[in-house]
Amino acid sequence: MFISPSDQEGTRVNSSKWIWRSVGSVSIAATLLLLYGFIAAVQSITAPEPLASTKPANSGSSQIQNAPSAATQAGEFRVAAIGDSLAKGTGDDSGSGFVRRSVTLLNDQEGHKAQLINNLGINGLTTQGLLTKLDEPGVAYVLKKANVIIVSIGGNDLFQGAQAAQTGKEPPTLNGLRKALPDAAKRLQKVLTKVGKINPKAKIIYVGLYNPFSDLPEMKIPGNLVVTEWNLAAMAITNQNSNMTLIPTFDLFQQNLPVYLSSDHFHPNGQGYQAIAERIAQGFAVAAAKEGDNTGDGQQSTSSQPADMKKGGNK
Repeated sequence: MFISPSDQEGTRVNSSKWIWRSVGSVSIAATLLLLYGFIAAVQSITAPEPLASTKPANSGSSQIQNAPSAATQAGEFRVAAIGDSLAKGTGDDSGSGFVRRSVTLLNDQEGHKAQLINNLGINGLTTQGLLTKLDEPGVAYVLKKANVIIVSIGGNDLFQGAQAAQTGKEPPTLNGLRKALPDAAKRLQKVLTKVGKINPKAKIIYVGLYNPFSDLPEMKIPGNLVVTEWNLAAMAITNQNSNMTLIPTFDLFQQNLPVYLSSDHFHPNGQGYQAIAERIAQGFAVAAAKEGDNTGDGQQSTSSQPADMKKGGNK
């Protein structure tokens, strides 16, 4: 087929136009793409999007409120108490006892939040009576709801006949007081073991005994010896379980008996219960401090000097 020179020239012109149009379109597209990439890069620098699986290193207080840390969650205490008249708070004119006072003190500590689930203290309860109570479904229900369980028991087992000394009757001898010790200590072990089985995850606090008759000459030495032996037996029991701890009270009352006892000469008054409550709360503060810095400096504070007598008197 023969193509004239004029037709060839027209074809070259059309081809050139198509080529330049194509080049122009590609150039425009490349320019737009570069411009979009530039804008996206600027935005990623000036306003970066948070990563879905990574939290900001500097979270701030609002971050803690939205997603509490493990330490904060561990500091939320649901407290239940069970045991005798000391657990109930008998002798405290305010009716608070060391249970409610402990909850108040825990709420005053930074990072701690506490609420009282229930207080199941009963006047006159012995270790045998508590073993029976622990079989009740309602009692088990309360203990299962708590993550801190305070137990006070044993005083009525040891001092059943000791109050007679206040009325001029013959006080019990050391051998008489010791007679109840072995069986009562075995029942205490059963009590704490049963509480631990009802709620294996709860922190179980056993409140040690003091000698309420140490100001009576005939009861000072026998009472001190048998209470010391009881507390050593209780410590041996609690040491077998990492979730159990003993809160000592012997030293608190030994030096402050006239100030800390109520008028019945057996139960604490408001100041006495406050001293016990401060020791319970102090134990939680020491544990929190050890978790924070692992210094171990606060370990000695659970046997520190008696609480300030100005705090929490009979109100």
